Amino acid sequence: MNRHTLVVLFFSMVVFHACTPDEPEVIETPVENLDKALTDALINSAPNGRVFYYVLPEEHEYKYLPNQEPTNPVTKEKVHLGKLLFFETGLAQHAKDPASYETYSCATCHIPSQGFLPGRFQGVADGAHGFGFRGESRTMLDAYEETDLDAQGVRPLTVMNVGLQTNTLWSGTFGTTHANEGTEEFWDHNPIAEINHLGLSALEGQNIEGVELHRMGVNDHVLDDYGYRELFDAAFPNIDESERYTDKTISFAMSAYLRTLITNRAPFQDWLKGDREALTESQKKGALHFFGKARCYQCHNGPSLSSTTFHALGTADLHEIGGLNTGEEDTRNHGRAFFTGQEEDSYRFKVPQLYNLKSYATFFHGSSKNTLEEVIDYKIEATSENAGVHDSELSPLFEPLDLTETERTELIDFLRNGLYDPDMDRYVPTSLPSGLCFPNNDLQSRIDLGCE
Repeated sequence: MNRHTLVVLFFSMVVFHACTPDEPEVIETPVENLDKALTDALINSAPNGRVFYYVLPEEHEYKYLPNQEPTNPVTKEKVHLGKLLFFETGLAQHAKDPASYETYSCATCHIPSQGFLPGRFQGVADGAHGFGFRGESRTMLDAYEETDLDAQGVRPLTVMNVGLQTNTLWSGTFGTTHANEGTEEFWDHNPIAEINHLGLSALEGQNIEGVELHRMGVNDHVLDDYGYRELFDAAFPNIDESERYTDKTISFAMSAYLRTLITNRAPFQDWLKGDREALTESQKKGALHFFGKARCYQCHNGPSLSSTTFHALGTADLHEIGGLNTGEEDTRNHGRAFFTGQEEDSYRFKVPQLYNLKSYATFFHGSSKNTLEEVIDYKIEATSENAGVHDSELSPLFEPLDLTETERTELIDFLRNGLYDPDMDRYVPTSLPSGLCFPNNDLQSRIDLGCE
């Protein structure tokens, strides 16, 4: 029996509960020992054997932000420009129909108060209008056919902590390192993967592709009428003017900004930094379950509790709950196979980060769950709900969990509250140089957002 097995066995017997068929007995870890037990569990689970592994960087310490693209070091000027561009509805210069001109932004589908995700089950940029209270009321414009919509075939991943990722999208398509090392043969399989030939980091590559894909761009109108030329000049003084105002520099600025979106003010982060009162007793026990009996850490094992591994959980696809401009044949449903085209990669999706789940409107790639309780119950059951994924094809790490109701409640408390950074507004501008409403600028959204 190896050390890992012994540690897990120890925690399952002592930290959580032990019982015999004849005389059930619950052995509780004394409150004063919870901190030590959690520290030991983190040391055991961290790849480098150090608790500090899980401490997220400070957003303003640019030189310490991980995974930076060598040709795009993070600077204050780039972050400032990228922060504005991310919310700038004036970038919507290439909408399919004049009805959507200058009405949407990146933040249309990545709303800060919703965990930088849509406020509904599907994100729609070009071709929709309305906002509601939290982005839940966005609907298709009459001027558009469904096939013209810039609608996401899978629920997007959050951009929080995305700078800690080496490969992005549920399929891990973008990025040339880590999970994508040695995958050059697949880079021409999917048109959006061709950007990998530029040799850029995941964020920079994805955002170059995203500017065009989401029908955005800058021109003299945006640069001069909205005052962005000086901001580009300040951010990219070493790039020749002939190449300074392009999709690439838009991407580089946005990528610099996105690398600063770090949930480092969550209670768990405070606990990791030494504040032993930051987590409640329930949350500490929930964290022990996460890093022990519930086995969450086996997949969610990066600093942001994500990983660049891919697993089939058999969750339903977005078209099954009414997604627009998607369907059963949508290749985005294929997970890792969307990138590789390999049958064995079908329905295997990248492991997402777990901070600020409290803000999410939906969960999983197909938005098939609406609450954390539903998510945990699905993982306790560990049975496929997708007709295209047989139980025998599920990830070997996705197995039924034996949690008591109390343990389930504690685990959810840790996920919902212990990992919640309440100050996402620090990453949102107070206004834009254009003066336009954001994150949406259509008439209904301006009314909903109080811009009219």
